[in-house]
Amino acid sequence: MNTGLSADRRATLLEQQMSAQQLLQIVYGYHAVPADFMRPVNVVPDGAIGSAGFVPGIASLGVPALQESDAGTGVADPVGENGRPVRGAAGYSTELPSGLATAATWNRDTAYAGGAMIGRQAHREGFNVLLAGGVDLAREPRNGRNFEYGGEDPLLAGTIVGEEVRGIQSQHVVSTIKHYALNDQETGRNAASSDIDLAAARQSDLLAFELALDIGHPGSVMCAYNRVNGVYACGNDVLLNRTLKDDWGFKGWVMSDWGAVHAVTDANAGLDQESGSFFDESNGGPFFGRLLQAALSDGIVRPSRLLDMVHRILRSEFADGLFDDPVTRVLPIDPVADAAVARSDEQEGIVLLKNADATLPLSKTIGSVAVIGSNAANGVLEGGGSSEVWPVGGPARPVDTNTGFPHPIIWNPSSPLTAMRTEAPDATFSYDTGADPAAAAAVAARARVAIVFVNQWLAESIDAANLSLPTDPETGANQDALVEAVAKANPRTVVVVESGGPVLMPWLKEVKGVIETWYPGSGGGPAIANTLFGDNNPSGHLPITFPASESQLPRPVLDVGSSSDRNFPVDYTIEGAAVGYKWFGKNSLTPLFPFGYGLSYTSFSFSNLQVSFGTTPRITLDVLNTGKVGGYVVPQVYLGLGKRGESPTRLVGFTKVYLNPSQTRHVTVSVDPRLLAEFDGTSDRWVIKGGRYPLYLATSSSDIVQTTSVDLPGTTLAP
Repeated sequence: MNTGLSADRRATLLEQQMSAQQLLQIVYGYHAVPADFMRPVNVVPDGAIGSAGFVPGIASLGVPALQESDAGTGVADPVGENGRPVRGAAGYSTELPSGLATAATWNRDTAYAGGAMIGRQAHREGFNVLLAGGVDLAREPRNGRNFEYGGEDPLLAGTIVGEEVRGIQSQHVVSTIKHYALNDQETGRNAASSDIDLAAARQSDLLAFELALDIGHPGSVMCAYNRVNGVYACGNDVLLNRTLKDDWGFKGWVMSDWGAVHAVTDANAGLDQESGSFFDESNGGPFFGRLLQAALSDGIVRPSRLLDMVHRILRSEFADGLFDDPVTRVLPIDPVADAAVARSDEQEGIVLLKNADATLPLSKTIGSVAVIGSNAANGVLEGGGSSEVWPVGGPARPVDTNTGFPHPIIWNPSSPLTAMRTEAPDATFSYDTGADPAAAAAVAARARVAIVFVNQWLAESIDAANLSLPTDPETGANQDALVEAVAKANPRTVVVVESGGPVLMPWLKEVKGVIETWYPGSGGGPAIANTLFGDNNPSGHLPITFPASESQLPRPVLDVGSSSDRNFPVDYTIEGAAVGYKWFGKNSLTPLFPFGYGLSYTSFSFSNLQVSFGTTPRITLDVLNTGKVGGYVVPQVYLGLGKRGESPTRLVGFTKVYLNPSQTRHVTVSVDPRLLAEFDGTSDRWVIKGGRYPLYLATSSSDIVQTTSVDLPGTTLAP
């Protein structure tokens, strides 16, 4: 307990006092929620609060229990077979907007603040490990978990997720980064093999993890369900030992996803802790209890390896303050202050996609407004699965009655309609559920402006069938037909999209405005209202490309394998490192909306673009707000690769700054040298190929506003 010693030294002193059984206890985790859907029924261990996982502590040595909760968008409260949350229907937690919404802010500080809020709530609720930090790239836009992650670009995703992790751990709570690696679709996630050249993976998905690790320093990395090049991720020596621990020098511990362990020898491949061991019974486990003890006796796993596993766990516990600032259940949280954090995050993440004839922002004296569809009178949508947050006060009604995972569908009780009435008290609002497009059109025809809310519910364990808007889960209405009917009845129609990722918009030309709000979180209603009526100037930019059709994707049809295929390949060699906008650029495809795109209620001009070299390249420029209202601007810098890289351009830097009208800011953007390089799998080195390269200042991957060039000396970098 001498805080003057290093975390490594403290861990070593402690493990020297531990018996063989105590060492084994540290690497074995339990599922901490009743599970009637499996036999035998899971028994929750004594001392567990009741969430995703639990590792008992060792009271005689002062070792704290690990109380683990899912936290994709907030401290989760698992829903049991009765459709009610395990820890209480009143709800404890504030939900941030989805991971894609936070990535759409392009704001490091906002991501950090959201992570700190979640970490603070976890600490007060008694949790000291959060299964947060999802950074898998959006190779598959139909992926049911894209909403938890940071988008399609390794720099943006790695930066935003790294800051979220850093924020969580500032509260003396361990955060993971997950799901390592290439867990890029949910269909067949326990059987699929993500097949890709290692060098291409290092330049794309693995680079996102590497950058997030550099920024966030998570205490743990969670390995994934899927195989990578035929080998399960949690038993993959290339991923866990050679890349994560050797090349990147990761000092924390690798925990498994729940049910992702397949052999006791996964310990030799770099796995340090079996999580939710109950779920490994179908794989022949649990593995890190009796079977690991036998493997140690038989010499299959060396005692030194077990010591390393324990050391890594204890080291992270010391480094992140679990010993020195132990969790205590000091409820309640501050729901008002924390909802304000969520609202700020959402307001910066809302993306204005279309604003014909400057229809937005709406005047607060507009007169009559028709609000239609997507349960907008009651709340805003959440994504499904383990990241669902049972909100403070309970969900808005109705909640669907399906209790099977990944249900239920939860509407966070932050009503856009209520918030709009507060925002514009002199306007007259009418509401229609949208169940009958003809009836909704009649309501819209009588209003000055019509606002149609549409949604796409995504969830863990399932992927979207396609990118079209699904039928509304509350009304069963065809949402595309609803928008078309309303737009025909009212020429001033604005569409508000709540989605887990990109959606197709066959009605885009028929409406005046579109805003993408993602899953808006606990502050979603006011954030949407503030944006529609101008108190918030939208500054979000897309972290993911919106395709014009599925035919533009590397895999127009989702790889699904077969029910009997336990190892079906998903061929990522098709695009390699050219994920998202890089694929579109490489193949000269025009998307519906490009990566990085986002409109504003003001305008900006850029000048004096220059490049200088120190320890890293630095780009400087001047930005002027040429409009009439204050707002954020997101200068984006892309390196032109031509035929020397995976795609014509690559994002190498960005920043976000606020400017008042007529204000000019001198902006500096630093560039990580790895973003100027390609990875050489033969030499295991980053290689910068010398030469002159164009540098593009842009407002999206497709909208270049200024060009310069940079002369790069040829050099190599450590892996």
